[in-house]
Amino acid sequence: MNIVRIGDIKFGGGKLVLLAGPCVLEGYERSLKIGQRTKEIADKLGIPYIFKASFDKANRSSIKSYRGPGLDEGLKILAEIKSELGVPIVTDIHESFQAEIVAEIADIVQIPAFLCRQTDLLVAAAKTGKVVNVKKGQFMSPNDMKNVVTKLEESGTNKILLTDRGTSFGYNNLVVDFRGLPIMRELGYPVIFDGTHSVQLPGGAGTTSTGQREFIKYLTRAAAAVGIDGLFLEVHDNPKEALSDGANMVRLDDLEVLLKNVLEVHETVKDF
Repeated sequence: MNIVRIGDIKFGGGKLVLLAGPCVLEGYERSLKIGQRTKEIADKLGIPYIFKASFDKANRSSIKSYRGPGLDEGLKILAEIKSELGVPIVTDIHESFQAEIVAEIADIVQIPAFLCRQTDLLVAAAKTGKVVNVKKGQFMSPNDMKNVVTKLEESGTNKILLTDRGTSFGYNNLVVDFRGLPIMRELGYPVIFDGTHSVQLPGGAGTTSTGQREFIKYLTRAAAAVGIDGLFLEVHDNPKEALSDGANMVRLDDLEVLLKNVLEVHETVKDF
């Protein structure tokens, strides 16, 4: 497997990496507060931490839903949080022109699941020279990700991460096929499990998505048992007040216990 490095952090080196933060930036102060508490927990448990948040959620269910502060203000906030926390940043792009601009701040350029087959977007992300994290589309098999990997490799990068976030199962529902994790790992790159979007019920509330937070602990432990290199979680101090994805976010008060359990499983199976 290719080891993907960001400074001292290694994906695929046997240590579990945490990518976590609010779904979307909710201003500097609150986003920073969430990042600070998450970092405290990760540091306590010895887990490398990368802050995540979106500057724009361009695929919200409703045109009236909150999308975020936008590109310019969002990148300014992300840069300030990166400096304050002293950790890498991951954020997603939705259009090709954003790749180069976002790469000035972000350490990982993320491709959303709905856009994982968009060739121009993948090529633009690859050409930034930054690590590219691609979320497997809910509509794709894990084997289909080979074509995604090939697009990135032929565009000049081997700094690739692949993330599973569940597969569409009927209307407004996702399931996780845990076979997908080792299948994608066989493509030669580290694999991340998105434990919060995997319990999302897309469009389940009509004009918004909803979710089943109570299943996060089960799916994350199961993913760790199968074998993962990173864990992606959306976290919030008060999910009921979250401006996006509140129903499937981890409460900060629950994060430490969740990570302890996942880490115990990961440490047990990592050498198998």
